[in-house]
Amino acid sequence: MLRRLRGRVAVAAVLLLAGSGALTACGDDDGGGKSGDGPLRLGYFPNITHATALVGVEKGIFAKHLGTAPKTATFNAGPAAVEALFSGAIDAAFVGPNPSINAWSQSHGQAIKIYSGAASGGVSLIVKPGIKTVQDLKGKKIATPQLGNTQDVAIRYWLKQKGLTANKDGSGDVKVVPQDNAQTLQTFEQGSIDGAWVPEPYASRLIIEGKGRKFLDESSLWPGGKFVITNLIVSQEYAKKHPDKVKQLLEGVVESTDYINNNKADAEKITNDALTKLSGKPLKQEILDAAFKQIQFTEDPVASSLIAGAQHAEDIGLLGKTDLNGIYDLGPLNEVLKANGKAQVSEK
Repeated sequence: MLRRLRGRVAVAAVLLLAGSGALTACGDDDGGGKSGDGPLRLGYFPNITHATALVGVEKGIFAKHLGTAPKTATFNAGPAAVEALFSGAIDAAFVGPNPSINAWSQSHGQAIKIYSGAASGGVSLIVKPGIKTVQDLKGKKIATPQLGNTQDVAIRYWLKQKGLTANKDGSGDVKVVPQDNAQTLQTFEQGSIDGAWVPEPYASRLIIEGKGRKFLDESSLWPGGKFVITNLIVSQEYAKKHPDKVKQLLEGVVESTDYINNNKADAEKITNDALTKLSGKPLKQEILDAAFKQIQFTEDPVASSLIAGAQHAEDIGLLGKTDLNGIYDLGPLNEVLKANGKAQVSEK
């Protein structure tokens, strides 16, 4: 099954890597290769919700634990990262819960497992100031990062709960417009869209730079305000061949998380420096401060929210009935957490 999936997406994944701002870190240029003997190949997004990856790479934390710097590639949204993983172009990726679920479902549980959480929260619906009520959204265009990604599922499900339609073909009461996060601020300022359901730092940028208003903080929709926005998935093929490398990567995740939570100012600077390399422009300090306040960096995958997210995707027709039993492998993470004197995490 996995081999057939790779065959179908190999060309698409190469094109996505070429067009998504893929980056190469220090290390052997042939990457993991088919055998996975080179540097671990790691994917992530240029979002503050991926600060665990940004800090881990930029500060050399992953390189310290892995023995060499990972070869890195950046993506705008989860579906593109999943295609790269299916094709064998990367070994592991920080992605949102819905792409993780889709990867599991499409491969019938053969391609990936979730090995750790990374972040909770940090997603909001930002709109034009004139939009005051849910009914005001009728006839409006709202952006999401990509069709089927975590934020795309979230807004379509939320609109359905509010009695509004948002169909995949763009029809319905609300037109949901999947587009690159990097374009969203410009289209918002130009008036091409009326709002966006996006992760940080884009939510804060739309408020501070785009003069938008926060209509909804997604955390208000979840028990205790906690929901997974970023987790770490690893190719099962890679994990079976290199369980030691997976554990070393998880050691890097735990150290990076600790560093962010214990050194906020420096973590913000490192994250901003990394984003500057990717976008060519640093974020304003007020945007950094606002964005970091919205996110909890944690190894806890908040599994209950992923399970609920799968149900949401099913309800809006973006996912068939899916058995998620086995999607997590938290044993290696819990070993690392225990060794560091930290509380273990659960699949429930």
